[in-house]
Amino acid sequence: MKTSENPFDAHAGRIRIVLVGTQHPGNIGAAARALKTMGLSRLVLVAPENYPSDEAFRRAAGADDLLADAAVVATLAEAVADCRFVLGCTARSRRVALEELMPRQAAERAVARAGEGGVALVFGRERTGLSNEELQLCHASVHIPANPDYSSLNLAAAVQVLAYELRLALLALAPAAATATAAAGPGREGPASHAQLEGFFAQLGDTLDDVDFHKGRAPDSAMRKLRRLFLRADLNEQEVRLLRGILSDAQRMARLARAGEN
Repeated sequence: MKTSENPFDAHAGRIRIVLVGTQHPGNIGAAARALKTMGLSRLVLVAPENYPSDEAFRRAAGADDLLADAAVVATLAEAVADCRFVLGCTARSRRVALEELMPRQAAERAVARAGEGGVALVFGRERTGLSNEELQLCHASVHIPANPDYSSLNLAAAVQVLAYELRLALLALAPAAATATAAAGPGREGPASHAQLEGFFAQLGDTLDDVDFHKGRAPDSAMRKLRRLFLRADLNEQEVRLLRGILSDAQRMARLARAGEN
């Protein structure tokens, strides 16, 4: 009989660390080393400024395999398109209203959601972090409560903190966790992927324009609130299809109404 994959490996394999716009290649190598020491292996690089780089491989100090296997993509949306849950690691900033988690809480939730599908922990640029637009792609934020008198935390050090917390959460998995999704029953709809949600949000924005919901007001504020509302709802694939069907009918009725006015 074939031995089933253990919970640590099954869940760890669905967790990726995403570095956005990394400016110093040494930080990429050091981050790879931080991941490997904690039993994590999936690294995604979004538009790094200087990569591939000999310095990155030197700083990896034996984690060369993670760098060799790292995916390099152009945008954060591409990096997390197939994810079910995305966490953005940020300073304590309220530029974008997100639920804020402590590292341990974030790791526990990330590991729990890894039982359903892909999970991403996203780290921003060394100097400026994640942009507002990038934070909008996250379900929640993670804040490391560093010394307020000296809160500057190196990128690789921040990755190490979260990787350690992820390892603790992975080690705490009960054997039954690996089969939790299967136990829900055959044919059960899984959580909507990031790409499916973004498709829904794009159609929602178009529909609000079609029905003149904003009435000349800037649409950004309403869309931010609606994104937060639907992300909290943790929609599954069937629910997204239902909502998009409703939007399609609303768009069709709006087109008929405009045609009747002409």
